[in-house]
Amino acid sequence: MSDGLGLGLGSAGFVERHGLYSDEQARAVTAVAARIEELGLRTVRLVLVDQHGVARSKHVSGAGAIAAMRNGADFSGAIYSLDTGNRVFPPAFVQGGGFGIDEFTGFPDVVVVPDPATFRVLPWADRTGWMICDVYFSNGVPVPLDGRAQLRTQLARLRDAGYGYMAGLEVELYITRLDHPEIRFEEVGHGEPGPAPEVQVFQRGYQFLSDVRLDGIGDTLEAIRDALWEVGMPPRSIEDEWGPGQIEFTFGPLEGLAAADAMIVFRSTVKAICSRRGLLASFMCWPALPNFFPSGWHLHQSLVDHRSGDNAFASDVDLLSEVGRHFVAGLLDSAPAMAVFAAPTLNSYARFRPYSFAPDRVTWAANNRGTLISIQGAQGDPGTHVENRLGEPAANPYLWLAANIAAGMEGMAAAAEPPPIVTSDPYSVEAVPLPQTLGEAVDALAASEVYRAAFGDSLVDYLVMMKRSEIEAHAKAADASAWEMAEYFELF
Repeated sequence: MSDGLGLGLGSAGFVERHGLYSDEQARAVTAVAARIEELGLRTVRLVLVDQHGVARSKHVSGAGAIAAMRNGADFSGAIYSLDTGNRVFPPAFVQGGGFGIDEFTGFPDVVVVPDPATFRVLPWADRTGWMICDVYFSNGVPVPLDGRAQLRTQLARLRDAGYGYMAGLEVELYITRLDHPEIRFEEVGHGEPGPAPEVQVFQRGYQFLSDVRLDGIGDTLEAIRDALWEVGMPPRSIEDEWGPGQIEFTFGPLEGLAAADAMIVFRSTVKAICSRRGLLASFMCWPALPNFFPSGWHLHQSLVDHRSGDNAFASDVDLLSEVGRHFVAGLLDSAPAMAVFAAPTLNSYARFRPYSFAPDRVTWAANNRGTLISIQGAQGDPGTHVENRLGEPAANPYLWLAANIAAGMEGMAAAAEPPPIVTSDPYSVEAVPLPQTLGEAVDALAASEVYRAAFGDSLVDYLVMMKRSEIEAHAKAADASAWEMAEYFELF
């Protein structure tokens, strides 16, 4: 029992038996175990990031966390049957769990294995650690619905082609003030979320980049900033955005998996700090609140040539290297299907309209806030990179990054060339329109040979089923905006 077995903490020797740790991870286990013991941590949160990009966790003792790095830990596989409203969307108890994966028959537990590289001590929680986990079936096979596993696969494909992936985060969010910090019975719901919490504005809006406005909420932003520093994620910048209480954070570039992990750490940190101050932080794209403006997540990315160590997108003779052009062509070709990964909520698609500082068609340009792809940099600039402006801040970071890599690699493999670069008004050029609804995006994903080849039919069919169920629930709602607020506002 001292090893945690019999307490829902895995199977003896699970990690070693299935060869699940790299040499680097195996070495890190000793250091993490020593840190847990040295700090006397009472709790370590084992975090599984679900299909929606939401952090789900099991809180275990320090000894239990150390054991989980050897044995894994059991975690309910039923979470994969739940949509954003906590509704069971597949016929869960048929063969294959309702989506044709034999290991899900009966919805048994899955096994989560903490990645010691993600270990952090949470500065806002008493003697509490935190680790993100990879997800496996009991036979040691990665769960194909796990976005982290899918991103690992795409990074490995890219590595085999001679490249590494770097990503920088530029993320907008809202901070609001709860009317009633205490939870009332009428807000609880019954099997699915109740009405969205009632909130008030936290800060006046529509004075872009106002220093006075930012200073007015400085005590909260400083608490968030300090917490981010302590979990190893110092912000590069914090800015007053457009809407009331809308804030933008940016972070320096990180290696692919670390960048996706960072988004989970960031969202969790911001929401935790705000919650403990009677505030609600939301990464919902467009809250249905008076005078609110949509939020986005712009993904900055580049490839590193492993042979030279140089930025593979930089060029001394052009805006973008040949590899960079092929990568961009792949992004553009797969953009309609990619929208499901970038903008997974029904709420996001009203962003894609002309003259909104968001794209509405499949275009690219140099440093342009109206195009889908904006090239940041210039000829001879070693920092040249590609900005994809399709995303919303509620996106699952593992799937969003993996979708970019898969599409970009398709363009590289085909030596594809992008259409002519936009040099005029991006909202007036002839180009393929972006999906105007989640339904259109889901149809594009269902037909995508690129994503079926990259991610497998199991994941694509699963996402299509889940999102069509979400669309159906939305269509039945008497008040679409109230449904979206109940579904997304507090969850994300």
